[in-house]
Amino acid sequence: MTDPVTLWRRLADSCVLLDGFHALKHAVRFGAEIPVAVAVDRPAALALADELAPDVTDTLAALLTEVPEPTYRGLVERPHATAVAALAVRPPRAAHLETLARRPRTAPVVVLDNPRNLGNAGAVIRLAAGFGATGVVTTGTLDPWHPTVVRGGAGLHFATAVERLTVEELPEGPLFALDPEGDDIRGTKLPDDAVLAFGSERSGLSAALRARADHLLSLPMRPQVSSYNLATSVAMTLYHWSAGGF
Repeated sequence: MTDPVTLWRRLADSCVLLDGFHALKHAVRFGAEIPVAVAVDRPAALALADELAPDVTDTLAALLTEVPEPTYRGLVERPHATAVAALAVRPPRAAHLETLARRPRTAPVVVLDNPRNLGNAGAVIRLAAGFGATGVVTTGTLDPWHPTVVRGGAGLHFATAVERLTVEELPEGPLFALDPEGDDIRGTKLPDDAVLAFGSERSGLSAALRARADHLLSLPMRPQVSSYNLATSVAMTLYHWSAGGF
């Protein structure tokens, strides 16, 4: 049997870091392949599972190896308060692309157009998983599988399709882009196969995505308030969809 630390170091560059108990919990629930998982205090981690996620306790008991705290800190850049970490195999891109392209869809695809903030991107993926969105697509240079994004998403990348595409590669479907100059979203019913696009935190929608949009929509906002946080905008829009519209 391969030593878990040796296995970790061999796989670290090719796997997804699951940073903390909750990221590992969600990855297990949604079927991630996890070749190695460690904890500084294995009994405490399993007790936490018994308390918060008994459905994964047996799986974690088989996965977790206890390691000394200095060893754990040498494996992760930002130690988590739960002192639990794991590596997971990233799902095949082809499978995610197939999911995103499948029609008819029963839930929207969320598009983050050239996002900049890693934590915000992670929060959006967590929201999308919670609402049962088909997937989250990013355009631009941000890697949606960056460790900071996965940390912000609490491991819920494995609950939805997460990929980076160009605007030209976006999945088919009516594209609703959020923009301050758009029509009030409260007058629009969003279809299940909608593609919901959100601009970057600083510069809004790119010209390419704006040109591709079928509809521009705006969120209700008090005068003199300049903008919402990206994750807040996505949450409001997905709630509007899930509530059935008008």
